[in-house]
Amino acid sequence: MKEIKGGVTSPKGFKAAVCAAGIKYQGRTDMAMVVCDEPCDCAGTFTSNVVKAACVVWDRDLVYSGRKMQAVVVNSGIANACTGKEGFDACEKTAKAVEEALGISYDTVAVASTGVIGMQLPVDKLTAGVKAMAKGLDGSLEAGTEASKAIMTTDTVNKETAVTFEVGGKTVTLGGMSKGSGMIHPNMCTMLGFLTTDLSIDKTLMQEALSDVIKDTFNMITVDGDTSTNDTLLLMADGLAGNDKITEKGKDYEAFKEALMYVCRYLARRMASDGEGATKLFEAKVVNAKTKEDARTLSRAIVGSNLSKAAIYGCDANFGRFLCAMGYSRAQFDQNDVELYFESTEGRLKVFDKGTPLDFDEDEAVKIMKAKEVTVFVDMHEGNEQACAWGCDLTYDYVKINADYRS
Repeated sequence: MKEIKGGVTSPKGFKAAVCAAGIKYQGRTDMAMVVCDEPCDCAGTFTSNVVKAACVVWDRDLVYSGRKMQAVVVNSGIANACTGKEGFDACEKTAKAVEEALGISYDTVAVASTGVIGMQLPVDKLTAGVKAMAKGLDGSLEAGTEASKAIMTTDTVNKETAVTFEVGGKTVTLGGMSKGSGMIHPNMCTMLGFLTTDLSIDKTLMQEALSDVIKDTFNMITVDGDTSTNDTLLLMADGLAGNDKITEKGKDYEAFKEALMYVCRYLARRMASDGEGATKLFEAKVVNAKTKEDARTLSRAIVGSNLSKAAIYGCDANFGRFLCAMGYSRAQFDQNDVELYFESTEGRLKVFDKGTPLDFDEDEAVKIMKAKEVTVFVDMHEGNEQACAWGCDLTYDYVKINADYRS
């Protein structure tokens, strides 16, 4: 597997376009469209929030129906959540605008929205945007990058990546883009994400791989404890790489799953580090836990704690914050087995050893915690399982951003 430059337009057959529709933002692009030359097999995962945006229901029905997917239209600024029948009508009208402009059946068009909840989408601006983008579809890497920028809301950087890997002697490409900076919390994928590949693979196997991979990628990030109404992750596969179709698990399936894990992990970490108001990436790595689920639960509890996040921001090596979060996570363990370290590019410092606090150098701890990426490393000494979770520090700017979000 090799990381390459690009994103959703890196695989064969995929094109993208953007436009400034003026849905909420002014002076920037706020719509993106990704289209494939061929109808694609598709897979997806969606928010666990009971309050689901209209676009989530639309896309979920498309994925679960077994139909092909050939295009996705994304807008930023308004979420199309809590919008009643009018919200569902906006999804249908957007998809039918794609059908009219490109001759693609509207029931193979996915739609996604991100932004303010409870506002109606201006359908005339959406359909005008679709028409404009249909004329500008481009398969260049630059077009994919521009699409990753157009779907941003409070994000400060765009998020995209791509890899190549070998399947049956054929070079296969997998690309992806995502957005997410706030309302990020584990329990599905906690963002908007779009993955494209020219691999040929059975739809059921593709869905199984995606559902499994998110457990250790997008389900392991948190910014603020809020799971969005709009969380959507879509994967489209057009088969244009020319490999023999993957119809069973084996070496080729594992090569695909490894690539999928890499892309999703990269995007998840980028989202965590770009949390609203964040100044650094906060990682929790738990090793030697009794079970995989314990390792996931404990690491998520550490990065999800507001007190832990505030300590990371303040470069305060108050290890009690992290142990406390582990203690209320509902995972069962003996604190007298636990070792806890702080790690970064600036070094590694052990602060807690099997139930006993250590006398450590506070200045060294501050130096380690001032790095752009800080890890709380926990050795449970109770088994062989491990997991990583990612979050960010909690800063004054998080409150400022969300206090002023609608205005």
